[in-house]
Amino acid sequence: MSSPPGPADGSTPEAPFRFSAIGTEWRITADRRVRRSLRQRILALAEDFDRVWSRFREDSLVARIAAAEHGGRFEIPERDVPMLDLYDRLVTATNGTVDPLVGRHLELLGYDARYSLMPDREAIARLTHRDCWAVDVRREGRVLTTERSVVIDVGAAGKGYLVDLIAQTLVAAGFDDFLVDGGGDLRHRGTRAIRAGLEHPSAPGRVIGTVDLQGGAVCASATNRRAWGEGLHHVLDGRTRSPVSEVVATWAMAADAATADGLATALFVTAPECLSDFEFSWVRMLTDGRVQWSKDFPGELFL
Repeated sequence: MSSPPGPADGSTPEAPFRFSAIGTEWRITADRRVRRSLRQRILALAEDFDRVWSRFREDSLVARIAAAEHGGRFEIPERDVPMLDLYDRLVTATNGTVDPLVGRHLELLGYDARYSLMPDREAIARLTHRDCWAVDVRREGRVLTTERSVVIDVGAAGKGYLVDLIAQTLVAAGFDDFLVDGGGDLRHRGTRAIRAGLEHPSAPGRVIGTVDLQGGAVCASATNRRAWGEGLHHVLDGRTRSPVSEVVATWAMAADAATADGLATALFVTAPECLSDFEFSWVRMLTDGRVQWSKDFPGELFL
């Protein structure tokens, strides 16, 4: 998503709170100042989320699960149970094309903790088992049980979920009018809509349309955001474990950012009609430049 220009009525919000977390840039804009104590709580929340779910740090829970050669029993924070509930729904709705156990293949393709960006084709060829969320992880509430090493990657919906957690923190602090922008994943609350641009995936600074967002979320994904070679990027088909090739960008609008984020990923690998159990609207751009959208898309496309 391109950054929204501000409230549609032209009013001026307070100066935004900007920070870096989970490998991306964040901006919180509100109708009043985000004080230092609240900023510290937000930064601590982002740090704790990263310490649990990052594939890129040795001290994370994900790293401990990956290092457990013979598996084990692991507890996640109660706070994050709704995120895994969402993943269960996405795995089922997409028949496994969205799968949080694509982490090992992302690492072998070069998107690893060292950012080697060098695919290990021989190691990929030697793999005899394709990790599968529905088979290789047993979950009871906040307890995950594994029988072997698995690499969890929550990139499909994790950033959107953290956007929601930060939004909840703002609401608890008494904020009624704000926008949380986590690297283009937006969650809005307030009585005045903001206008966000749908950024063209191959033409930075240009948009293919706009959407007026009020009291909900819009998230985007594009294969060129994390790409490191011909046909190599971060969006994998969970069944084939190969980078997708037919869709280049997606946008999803839903009541919360986690759902919008997860569905933006699902639109790369699943026909939209298979996602009918979710309430959302969407736009996606195909590799050949064609653009598809849902009938209820609440914005304008410049086509």
